[in-house]
Formats: sequence, structure tokens, C-alpha cells
Amino acid sequence: MSDEILVNATPMETRVAIVENGMLQEVFIERTQRRGIVGNIYRGKVVRVLPGMQAAFVDIGLERASFIHANDFVRSNGAGGEEKDIRERVREGQMVTVQITKDPIGNKGARVTASLSVSSRYLVYMPDLANSGVSQRIDDDGERNRLKEIVAAVTSEHFPDLKGDFIVRTAAEGVGETEIHQDMAFLHRLWLSITNKQTSKKPERLYEDLPISLRVLRDLVRPQVEKIRVDSRETIGKMQEFCHSFCPEAAPLLEWYPGERPIFELYSIEDEVKKALSRKVDLKSGGYLVFDQTEAMTTIDVNTGAFVGHRNLEETLFKTNLEAANALARQLRVRNLGGIIIVDFIDMQDPEHKRQVHRTLERVLNKDHTRTSISGVTELGLVQVVRKRTRESLEHMLCEVCETCDGRGTIKSAETVCYEIFRAILREARAYDHDSYLVLASQSVIDRLLDEESSNVADLEDFIGKSIQFQLESVYTQEQFDVILL
Repeated sequence: MSDEILVNATPMETRVAIVENGMLQEVFIERTQRRGIVGNIYRGKVVRVLPGMQAAFVDIGLERASFIHANDFVRSNGAGGEEKDIRERVREGQMVTVQITKDPIGNKGARVTASLSVSSRYLVYMPDLANSGVSQRIDDDGERNRLKEIVAAVTSEHFPDLKGDFIVRTAAEGVGETEIHQDMAFLHRLWLSITNKQTSKKPERLYEDLPISLRVLRDLVRPQVEKIRVDSRETIGKMQEFCHSFCPEAAPLLEWYPGERPIFELYSIEDEVKKALSRKVDLKSGGYLVFDQTEAMTTIDVNTGAFVGHRNLEETLFKTNLEAANALARQLRVRNLGGIIIVDFIDMQDPEHKRQVHRTLERVLNKDHTRTSISGVTELGLVQVVRKRTRESLEHMLCEVCETCDGRGTIKSAETVCYEIFRAILREARAYDHDSYLVLASQSVIDRLLDEESSNVADLEDFIGKSIQFQLESVYTQEQFDVILL
């Protein structure tokens, strides 16, 4: 298995694509005027405490106040212990230091925590952590113990008075004491600079996380990554400088792409992004998936479509569900869907088939860098997946609600609008005495009124004893119309 990372950088935005065996797996987009703020640390002022919700709103200088729950204070006073009432944590007007854990999404402000952390290539420093830890993705017990011993030895020798402790990241697997010491020294200096700013009496940003082009080097470079192709000479220069200071092992992977053809088109990334914005995803077998994203959850419906199988119905359903499990796991990453996700697999009778589909979904979701959990298959073939949501989905980032349908996904038919017009004319005829009526409507509605509904229009004119005229309004959507009294 080989991965490539593609970086498409322009003055307006930077896009990063993770490609695994030639297939897009994840895409990150950061626009210059609207950068993500997850990981940023702010000094903020508590503007409202909500005891009923056990939460508070904190003004950190953004458009909307951020939201913090009482649970987000628990670790800040040490591990374990009973949860305290939010009123024992903060009061209105109090200045607090918080870190963004979830970008503002829709009309909701950012989610923040008082349990702070800063990251480097190999470590995460948490000033409120009681004991050091190692990433769960490092599963070799000997390596885990070796890394914990290095952290403990370097801490006691060079940072004996350091508050808190470190989490060893997956990228640290196999590295030596020198690299760990360098990262600890960097994080120590960084934390001191943040601490010195915490005397501020007004909302302000204390620390800003790295831009996406540099976070790629810090967070996404793994042993499977064979190449990092960058199409901007300026951006690759900054990445090379970052590698020189913090992750020299990633420097040989960097490659400048000078081609005339856009790098995202070369790898068909643009087509994959376009597909990821579609409601329907076709499977190779002829089946398909249907994605419906709402504010509360996302539902994924699995359908056999044109796939009829070769032996029997049960085999057809099983093979479609297996293919769907692999496809939807990739779509969750590409679309960056988070929160509660309900997958409606096609109902299978064989318990072993259900187990295999469930195991397949678990296996492919294990590749996801975002934390996920999965329930068993219910009798109705439903599976619940919970995926941590830290930033907006691809659809919310690239799209906006349709002004015509207002997000419904459908609009009223021309026939329905015609009958609404008839009812509106009847209401006006009962309320006012006018010689005639002028209907302003869209092309499709006018065409239907003059064609399929012409006999109904004539009957209505006879019933009210008035003439009805029609006028096209090209700027009207199919649902819009006006009835004017003449």
C-alpha cells in the first residue's frame, strides 16, 4: 500500500489530497480568508453561564461566542474526580484560556475546551495531563515502553519542573532520544510563550495552529507515504524550511510539480470531489449508495440497482453490501462526514453474511485518522457509525443552500403552482371587485397554464366573471408567482 500527498497551493486557497493506491481518500481545503481555527488557543471572556445546560458561552473575539461544556473543565483540574457544576467552574465576566476543538459550523459558534494542548512532529504536550501516554496506533508493547521511558528520562533530566506531560504520537515510532528531546524543547518554549500572554484582560488569540501545508508534514506523513507533490514553488520552499527544522525525514519526500496540467486534474481529484458532492454514488457492481446529510445526522441507503448476481438473491445482497461497506468508508473520509451516521444495508438473512459485512466495515474504518465507533448490525440491517466532527463537511464548505428549494432538494411541480394560483385568484375575487387579473409567473408555469390547464383557466374565468391574463417573469423560480389586480 502506497500513499501520495498532493498539495495544490494558490494565493486564495490551499488544497491537500491524500491518495492511496491511486484513489482519493481525503481532501482538505483551507481558504486564505476563512482558515480553520481548530487547535487555536484564545483568551476569552465568559459572557453567559447556562446552569440548565451545564455550559457557558465564551467571547473569544470571533463573530459568534464559543461554547464550552462543564465536562470540558474536568481534565483541567487533574484526571478523574467528580464533575462539578458549571457555576463552580466559571462565572460571567471571568477571563479563561480555551482551545478550539470544533470549527464554527452553520449558525453554531466554535466548541472549545479548557484542557489545552500543543503539538509537534512526535509529541503532544498537555499541561493538565497527569501521566504520559502513547498513541494507540503503536501496538507493539516493547516500542510503547521504550518511548515512554525516553519521555520520562528526558523530562526528569531536562525539564524537571515542567507541569503536565506528553502524549507520544504515531509518527514517533522508531525515533531516538535526540528527536524526542528536540520536540520536547520546542513544545516547552512554545508553551512558555503562550503562558506569558495569559494575562490579557480582553479576548484575543494566543496561539494559531500551522497552515495546512505545514500541518501536512506534522500530522499526515506516515511510513506509507512515498511522495509529497507540491505545485507551488513558494509553498514547497516553506515546507522545506519546516522540514529542516522539525521533520528532516520528510524532506526527501517533497517534490515540486512544474507541469502545465493542474495537479488535481492529473490525478482526477477534481472529478472525485465533484462525485463527493453528489447525493448518489454508483458502485462497480451496478448497485449504488444514497447520501442524505442533515444537521443532526447523515443517512446512507444501500441499493442493489442493476446488480442481479449470478446464483441467488442472498448472494446478490451480500456482495452489494460488502462493496458498499468499502465504498462508504472512503466516502466518509472524502466528504468528511461527522456526527451520527446511519447506514441502511440491504437486509440479509444469513447471520454469517451480516458478521462479514460488519467486520469489513470495521476493517476499512480502522484506516480513518478521525476517531470512529461502530455498532452491530440490527435486525433491520441498520448500522450506526459515530465519527468525530471537528470541521465542516466538504458539502458545507463548498456549497450553500439552494435559494429555489431552500435546502429541501425538491421544488413544487408546475401543476401544483398552477393550482395555488387558481386558489389565490379565488381569494382575491371574493375580497375585491376588479375588472381582471394579471398573473406573473415563471416560463414553465405560464406554459402549463396556457396548455394543459387552459380549460381550467376558462372555467375559472366563467366562475368569477373576470378575465385572467398571464405574463412571463424570467427571474422568477418555478415556485414564485404574483397575482395583480387590474
